[in-house]
Amino acid sequence: MKREDFIFCIGYQGDAAVVDGQAKKEYSSLNTNELAEKGFFRAAFCSAVYSGNDEEIQIVLNAYNKSAGTSLKKADEMKRLLGVFEVEDDINKIIIV
Repeated sequence: MKREDFIFCIGYQGDAAVVDGQAKKEYSSLNTNELAEKGFFRAAFCSAVYSGNDEEIQIVLNAYNKSAGTSLKKADEMKRLLGVFEVEDDINKIIIV
C-alpha cells in the first residue's frame, strides 16, 4: 500500500483498503509535520507509522497533546485512540470513495 493510500485510509473491506479520495487529492503532498500542523492528526499519525520514524511519531504526539490538552506519551496510546495500527501487508486493492 502506498503512503498516500495508508494515510487517508478510512477502513478495510476484505483485502481492499477504502480511501478518502478527496482528502488524498488535496493533502497527499503534505509531510507528517505539515499534516499535524493543520490538525489532521490521524493522517499525520498514519504518515509517521508508515515511515517507521519514532521522531515523526513524537512530533504528532506532541502536536496532539498541545491541541487536545492531553498527555499521551506512547505511540500505543495514540494507536488505540485513533484506531491506527500498522500497514496491512495483505491489502491487494484500493477503493477510492
